[in-house]
Amino acid sequence: MAVPFDAFGASAPLADQLAGRFGRRRDEALPHAISSFAIHLHALVRELQPSRDEWRSFMSLLRDIGDYSHDRRDEWMLASDLLGISALVEDINNRRPAGATPNTPRGPFYRSDVPLLPLGSDICLDGKGEPLYVRGQVVDLQGTPITSAEVTTWQANALGFYENQQPDDQPEFNLRGRFVTDKAGHFHYRTIRPSGYPVPLDGPAGELLKRAGLPPRRPAHLQFHVAAAGFETITTHLFDADDPHLASDPLFAVKPELVKPFRRGDGRHELECTFVMVRTPEEISR
Repeated sequence: MAVPFDAFGASAPLADQLAGRFGRRRDEALPHAISSFAIHLHALVRELQPSRDEWRSFMSLLRDIGDYSHDRRDEWMLASDLLGISALVEDINNRRPAGATPNTPRGPFYRSDVPLLPLGSDICLDGKGEPLYVRGQVVDLQGTPITSAEVTTWQANALGFYENQQPDDQPEFNLRGRFVTDKAGHFHYRTIRPSGYPVPLDGPAGELLKRAGLPPRRPAHLQFHVAAAGFETITTHLFDADDPHLASDPLFAVKPELVKPFRRGDGRHELECTFVMVRTPEEISR
């Protein structure tokens, strides 16, 4: 008498059975990804040999992360960030040649509705903090200036909070700006020196970080979104070279080329930077 599961390979290892069931529709990205994820998870379970209680504890963590997520907070994305998955996805999807500015995870504090400002504007709207003058240029791989590139920036204040974290304490769009580069590809604006800050620790992802004994503090940084017609969009950080937490960023975003001095030898806070863009494949093929 035939065994009902023969079609799925009942005598085969569980991971092979799973691949047989989910792998029949390889043209569907999600089932194929779930199948691959589960197969790797099977291998992990075999390696760790968890008890039933340990496995239930893991499943409870996943449930708690889902319960903690809502419209204003994505705990799943925070978990992805803390496990280095977000940084890995950026690296995979933005393979760029040497010399190009690398992408980093955008994070949860980006806003797409930032108003356009004249070059030289002060984006610190409450006047709190040590002044920082930012001067930058956007160029291509050959060093040719990119005119009319759109540069959006956002950052935490001197206490480590973004404006949308403190809607009652900071003015709308505080420490945010959107600028267009001039004919030489330059942009410049005034702001304040940011502070580093801890990632949210009040949820299950943060609790996991604490239980692992890992440092939660992000080094001080500015964030940028740079877009120009015919070029791949850059989303990246620039980190303060004087910050002591550069080697332990919990979001794995620090790269050597993104670490910059925020202070000159005379003590003045000034940042000079260059963003190097790569042409899109469509633009190259023209």
